[in-house]
Amino acid sequence: MKLQIKPLSPKIGTEIPLPYYASDGAAALDLHACLDAPITILPNAQAVIPTGIAAAIPDGYVGVIAVRSSMGVRHSISLSNDIGVIDSDYRGPLGIGLRNNGSAPYTIQSGDRIAQLMVVPVLCPEIEIVEELPHTQRGENGFGSTGR
Repeated sequence: MKLQIKPLSPKIGTEIPLPYYASDGAAALDLHACLDAPITILPNAQAVIPTGIAAAIPDGYVGVIAVRSSMGVRHSISLSNDIGVIDSDYRGPLGIGLRNNGSAPYTIQSGDRIAQLMVVPVLCPEIEIVEELPHTQRGENGFGSTGR
């Protein structure tokens, strides 16, 4: 399987690296901000940060965007919609919606690592309408029913 990446900015591959795996065991590719000027996200605000690339997610897979954990832990930055989904038929620019949940402004510079892209298989089961669902030991017991 190959992930096709299309640079949309002349900065990609020169000033800004192509997506890459940061370590041999990394499960996701690092994505970078591709900006003409820094963007500051004020507390409780959000912004869409361009990456300067488009990607062709292979059929039968989905691209899953996650914020870098260091941004969340150190700076209270999260994805604006908690998870990003890139369908295999989308070919447009990859923009990363970020939200500042902290109390201080956060500035993103061009080239900053802002998110990660995982490519994972997708199952698309047929929908079957039923009168009853199969029985399990847990049943309908919900939130907190399996422990703390």
